[in-house]
Amino acid sequence: MKRDDSLWKAVLEDIFDDFLRFFIADADQLFDFQRGFEFLDKELTQLFPPEKDEFQPRYVDKLVKVFNKQGTEEWILIHVEVQGYVDPTFSQRMYQYFARIFDKYQKPITAFAILTDKNKRFKPSVFEYSLLGTTLTYQYNTYKVLEEDATALDRSNNPFAMVIMTVVVALKKRQLSEQQLFDLKIDLARRLLAKSFSKDKIRVLMNFLRFYVRFDKPETVSKFDQQIEVLTNQRNTMGIEEFLLYRAEKQGIEKGIEKGIEKSSELFIRNLLEKTDFSMAKIADLVGVSIELVKQVKERKGQA
Repeated sequence: MKRDDSLWKAVLEDIFDDFLRFFIADADQLFDFQRGFEFLDKELTQLFPPEKDEFQPRYVDKLVKVFNKQGTEEWILIHVEVQGYVDPTFSQRMYQYFARIFDKYQKPITAFAILTDKNKRFKPSVFEYSLLGTTLTYQYNTYKVLEEDATALDRSNNPFAMVIMTVVVALKKRQLSEQQLFDLKIDLARRLLAKSFSKDKIRVLMNFLRFYVRFDKPETVSKFDQQIEVLTNQRNTMGIEEFLLYRAEKQGIEKGIEKGIEKSSELFIRNLLEKTDFSMAKIADLVGVSIELVKQVKERKGQA
């Protein structure tokens, strides 16, 4: 859950301009993108301290300062439920956010809720209160990933559509075998690379795809990375030693993220032994394993 939180926070910050264009048709006429955005996470945390109970359901909150073309400020509150859970108090919480933020800043506010849960009946969009003639209605923007048209998303030239398509693939995980999930993920990667996005945005979206849609087996993670390198023509843009260094460094990072990766590390060790004249100590350092493991791989290679 914590990793999903971080992924959502990062992708929202990296392509927030695309987020606005995705949800607001005339965003370019309304907002001054040249002035950038200010993410007020610290201020939001002060208004809403984190729950003390670490086992409470979590969600991602972003409060963003956006300038419009008339020179005034707009504060946009975005709730993203990365865990996809049903919460009967969701609309009340949305209203509480609105009330506290408006009370502090006295600025126009719009709110978006992106729902990534699997319950078709859960689609909150309004908070209502009524007592003895006093009534209140607070309505906000709701986007239910489960209801979206995959064809329309695929046709979209907005990078944020690729974020939603990634979530759609993740929602299908329990219905698929590891191989089927791999095929879907590779297909989505191909679609991403076929888009005319900037290199920076492709990198952001590829990282979101890589870590948000998770494989159960370490060897599938390694297989996916290898296929992505082929698709991005990594071999054509690097020399062999630079390429293998890159692979080895990536594998070292992967060891810190996924457990049980040692088996797939042996492939990289064998490549380094065959394609370079690096010492065993250097190979061990690059791959992030012990020299003993490098020696064992070399011995097995010699016996093969």
